[in-house]
Amino acid sequence: MLPGVRFVLASASPARLAVLRAAGIEPSVVVSGVDEDAITAALADTSPENVTTTLALAKAEAVVDTAAVAGSAAVVVGCDSMLFLGGELVGKPGTAEVARKRWAGMAGGTGVLVTGHAVLRLDGAGGRVTATGSESTTVRFAEPSGEELEAYLGTGEPLQVAGGFTLDGLGGWFVEGIDGDPSSVIGISLPLTRRLLAEVGLTVVDLWQQRTG
Repeated sequence: MLPGVRFVLASASPARLAVLRAAGIEPSVVVSGVDEDAITAALADTSPENVTTTLALAKAEAVVDTAAVAGSAAVVVGCDSMLFLGGELVGKPGTAEVARKRWAGMAGGTGVLVTGHAVLRLDGAGGRVTATGSESTTVRFAEPSGEELEAYLGTGEPLQVAGGFTLDGLGGWFVEGIDGDPSSVIGISLPLTRRLLAEVGLTVVDLWQQRTG
């Protein structure tokens, strides 16, 4: 990793952390705790791309002044994912009832998983360079049987993930395929993050952990 530069992930998502680790980066995790509903409610532009990108930037900015990050030379990455389904942008179901209704509309159809990203490069002396963007991937859903769906809901997995499904977990059994970037559906697009890092003057290889063997 580039000497003196920390990679900070402003997310509690274990899926995003796993993607980064598998791709050669061991980030520091600092959770933002922003009020997503309040931020979204204040937006004039409610397009999927603007909503997710605005939330991603808010999450990244929220951790900049924390004790864990303040004064550091670091690159902070924030992400937010939502599913655009039937003309509506939906996030985490939260309850089994909402997830069940969500799956009633998803099964056998398609949705677009939109992930907003924000990359902030901090020089440790107050200087900051910012880059933002979003990635959209079409997801083709299977039609789980009633028994399968109830078993899936019973695991609790779909309740706290964008759109009520995962690609890399139990939900992967109920995804027929995707058209686009798989890492974006998991939660952090490696291709987009690479491009945004370049915009703030870093190459992804600068941030790789040194590997031997």
